[in-house]
Amino acid sequence: MAAARVRRLYEPEPVAVRVGPGQVPLAVAGVAVEAAREQWVVEDRWWESAPLRRVYHELVLADGRVAVVYRCAVSGGWYRQRA
Repeated sequence: MAAARVRRLYEPEPVAVRVGPGQVPLAVAGVAVEAAREQWVVEDRWWESAPLRRVYHELVLADGRVAVVYRCAVSGGWYRQRA
């Protein structure tokens, strides 16, 4: 029997995020943010020379979608995890 190929869901992809004071997302890919549900920080690989530090935001967009975006604290880039 052939091994099943596992498909990753919600692979991160770069996204344009317009921010306000304190790097709070105001729009994601041109769609306004209606509400912020949650914010959390992930810090991993702290023992390596290039640790991972991300600030995640779960947002409700004006079109009704729920988006999860994060800002890489190292590069400053924004990524969409789910929308």
